[in-house]
Amino acid sequence: MGRRKENSTNAMNAKNLMESCDSVYSICKIGGRWKMLILCELRNGKLRFGELRKNIPGITERMLTLQLRELEKDLLVTRIVYPEIPPRVEYELTDIAYKLIPIWNVLGEWAKEHKQIVTQQLKEVEG
Repeated sequence: MGRRKENSTNAMNAKNLMESCDSVYSICKIGGRWKMLILCELRNGKLRFGELRKNIPGITERMLTLQLRELEKDLLVTRIVYPEIPPRVEYELTDIAYKLIPIWNVLGEWAKEHKQIVTQQLKEVEG
């Protein structure tokens, strides 16, 4: 998740893609290996960092931190710091992120159907 030069070809291509199609823009904001999992974990309410880490097998602390920062920067997650000792931090979805839940449900249904089609075609090819 290193920084890239703003005028690099890669950065310019990404910017052009995101500006040319709203669907691409949305996928760029929630895409990647971990972001959807993090967002889905938060759909039922606030969670602490440790709870998120425990609920998402395989994610490292560093990657969870980086992904949460990106989601926060993109206004999809809010980081709440409570002035307590020891400090307590919780994460929750923003209002705009909650609007994604029905879309996730539809995507999930699409995924089930797509998996069945692919599985069926593989069986036909093998059999």
